[in-house]
Amino acid sequence: MGLASQSAQAQARADEVGEQLVNDFVNNVITLQGRFEQSLIDAGGAVVERSSGTLEIARPGRFHWAYAEPYEQLLVADGLNIWSYDVDLAQVTVKAQAQALANTPALLLGGDAEALSQFRFDGSMVEAGTTWVRMIPVDTKSGFERMELGFIGGELSRMVFFDNLDQKTLVSLHDVISNEPIASERFEFSVPEDADLVGVPAVAEETVP
Repeated sequence: MGLASQSAQAQARADEVGEQLVNDFVNNVITLQGRFEQSLIDAGGAVVERSSGTLEIARPGRFHWAYAEPYEQLLVADGLNIWSYDVDLAQVTVKAQAQALANTPALLLGGDAEALSQFRFDGSMVEAGTTWVRMIPVDTKSGFERMELGFIGGELSRMVFFDNLDQKTLVSLHDVISNEPIASERFEFSVPEDADLVGVPAVAEETVP
């Protein structure tokens, strides 16, 4: 067997492992909680923003993403709407969740198995003990070009998002706990009395008996 064949077989195995890691994450991780550190890097490679906080995810379609540094901000998806609360501005923005998350990384992180249909697997590689899996949105107008998910020991630990402006967002996860119960109240949001509301919340359709 030549080196080219060995290399091709090794890459095929790596791709198979990577694709399975993503499938397992989407299908088997029902809840996830932990801390995150996030960096935004511009097209020239300079870090233009750093932030950190906590995250909680419950499939399907609910998450609580709280930024503590450098400013306090809260993102809550309740399954119907996404609420964005900027504490310093005392402003809440609400958007219908289905439209806001379509073809975005958040859909893959918090959506159900159907979310995988909006992305295509684009290979994987192992680097310094981390298996990196590349996913590309099917919709080319989604606003980002690709994302790379990093798994260590089978657990999601890193995420990199590449947008259409040649910027990338790096997210590292810490103290991650999977499949432990999270109180449903964490995914509910009430607009503070002193905050302005921008947007109109979507309302659940009533079912006809």
